[in-house]
Amino acid sequence: MKTNYSDSLAHLEAEVQKLLATVPGCHDWDHTTRVLANARQIAREEGADLKVVECGALLHDIGRAQELQDAGKTCHAALGAKMVDTILRDAGFTDLEFIAHVTACVRTHRFRRRTGEKPASLEAQIVYDADKLDSIGAVGIGRAFHFAGRIGARLHNTEAEALASKSYSREDSAHREYLVKLRHIHEHMLTPAGRRLAEQRHHFMVAFFAELEKEVKPALLS
Repeated sequence: MKTNYSDSLAHLEAEVQKLLATVPGCHDWDHTTRVLANARQIAREEGADLKVVECGALLHDIGRAQELQDAGKTCHAALGAKMVDTILRDAGFTDLEFIAHVTACVRTHRFRRRTGEKPASLEAQIVYDADKLDSIGAVGIGRAFHFAGRIGARLHNTEAEALASKSYSREDSAHREYLVKLRHIHEHMLTPAGRRLAEQRHHFMVAFFAELEKEVKPALLS
């Protein structure tokens, strides 16, 4: 490394902030800091390599800008994995095994997997779980509405309308994201600590969408 781990990590954080500077709020630097906090909590509970987890969490969304720019054609996990080597080396990391480990964390963190590769190491599983935690609960609901508003989707729609629609359409509501993805996430957590935290957030989310459905149902039926 250039100096010590703390200095290299600070350099890495600064570079990631630059890469995410133009990314909307759903996947911006704030999202990365929340994922990093989740990852640190899970890593300490599970006894994982904290340095690998921290770097993996920091870098997990570095390919996100391109994916958003082309409306999902690019897989940000695959692109991000290709970017890891250069970014880590520039930050002072030189250990090839460490770099490969972090690269795998970035490549396999996605819920909708395009690479076909699942998180294999404990550290990769933790980065995956940490990212998924930020997709559910109160934060997850906020992010879903943020994205829906940004693409011009409806505030709410029926289950039939939501499930019959496509991504990036007017029917790609927060409700659709909940039905298609969010309500299933707690079943796919990979670590004991991740599963425990996900269950708590899942129950809140279920209650929220049930209340939302009750409040808007008269309008949907009229």
